[in-house]
Amino acid sequence: MPEFTLLDIAAISWAFIWWIGYTIFADATSQRRNSISAHMARNRHRWMEQMLKRNLRMVDTAIAGNLITGISFFSSTTILVLIGLVALLGYTEKAMQTVSALPFAVITTSAVWECKVVLLLLIFIYAFFKFTWAFRLSNYCSILIGAAPDPSDPDAARAAARAARMNMMSAHNFNRGIRAYFFALSALAWFYHPAAFIIGAAWVTLVLYNREFRSHALDILTGHH
Repeated sequence: MPEFTLLDIAAISWAFIWWIGYTIFADATSQRRNSISAHMARNRHRWMEQMLKRNLRMVDTAIAGNLITGISFFSSTTILVLIGLVALLGYTEKAMQTVSALPFAVITTSAVWECKVVLLLLIFIYAFFKFTWAFRLSNYCSILIGAAPDPSDPDAARAAARAARMNMMSAHNFNRGIRAYFFALSALAWFYHPAAFIIGAAWVTLVLYNREFRSHALDILTGHH
């Protein structure tokens, strides 16, 4: 069995508490109404309402296509990261020697090192599933845009609302994938020292909070800037 120290166990527990706690705070509490994602969700609804008024919806399909391209980029990048991490498992000793040469780096065993790599693999696998689902939902949204009726149709408002909700679901899953990337970056610090992992997880959460709830972009959306 891998010989984890108490600091290792504390670090990984600390990181997942921050990750899960922030996800609940940002997505499942009343505070989510004040987030940049919530304000963008309102604009997604406005987008679909405006989409109904356009006879030619090339603008809407172009915007949807750009969103799909961004999601596709992260999906493809995640596959490359996973390949690299699997390859890293074959160079455990060399990688350990490289990191151990750094000042103040913790000395660990091969089994613990490989567990750290497996943790990163699991995080990026989670991110991959989120990105691929977001990709599919974006495609579904594009289809709903193409199928949207004329504004005079009695079902037009409901069709726009369905397209907006599909778009929001895609954005929600994409955001979850991006958060996984952020916490994976903090997990990289675990290879150096568990204390660096602890600091990195807290710092990543602070960065996410500032961008989601206190950024200049949010001020622009709310009209405070």
